[in-house]
Amino acid sequence: MKTTLNNKYDIEQMRISGKITASVLEMIKPYVVPDISTDEINKICHNYIVNVKKAIPACLGYNNFPKSICISVNDVVCHGIPNKYELLKNNDILNIDVSIIKNGYYTDASKMFLVGKVNKKKFFLCKKTRKSLYLSLQCIRPGIKINNIGKIIQEYIQKKKLYIVREYCGHGIGRKFHEFPHILHYYEAHDTLTMQPGMIFTIEPMVNTASPYVKCMDDGWTVKTREGGYSAQYEHTILVTNNGCEVITHQKGEKIPKIFINI
Repeated sequence: MKTTLNNKYDIEQMRISGKITASVLEMIKPYVVPDISTDEINKICHNYIVNVKKAIPACLGYNNFPKSICISVNDVVCHGIPNKYELLKNNDILNIDVSIIKNGYYTDASKMFLVGKVNKKKFFLCKKTRKSLYLSLQCIRPGIKINNIGKIIQEYIQKKKLYIVREYCGHGIGRKFHEFPHILHYYEAHDTLTMQPGMIFTIEPMVNTASPYVKCMDDGWTVKTREGGYSAQYEHTILVTNNGCEVITHQKGEKIPKIFINI
């Protein structure tokens, strides 16, 4: 399959889209409190994307997905459907996954939110999952095999005695929601594709506490941990530059730079 190499115009449009995606995750933080429903969070995000940012929520209607964002709580790994009967409570952890379209360009990002005071196990899981993504950004530069991303994530997560979900991966993104290449979060020796300037893709490790195994629920979307352990995920849309990478969906307060110089 052919990898898309974005030109200057494409990249500028992706920056515009990425800034909106990041702003949704920044905007929603004060609303993530006990007793709010996940459906209410979805409504707030939908209104902000559509009416404030004049953009399109990419998830809504995608393969018949019924909501504008994904919200995955505690043992939900990904693709959780917001629900008016699902109320957040103290000690919950949740992933909010936001994908938007602006001027025909898609960007995608997600992060974990902690409700009230969470226990040490959940806090550790979220912290180490985010760290695994951040560490992988240090290897991104032209001429490096793309499987180094998964190698770094896998080695770090295994050292922390946590588990990488293998069924889902990052992906190219731009004029389409999902493009080539696939970005694995574990090491695959046969994945010999090398990074080139202009590539844009997501990195989005999903990490479990009990085992790497997952199950899809009857709604056809919600994916849960098989053993009932907790799960966390962080995601950014990344541009490969001439000497490193740019975090297209960089958010305020992140303890990483927006631009990485890796040469």
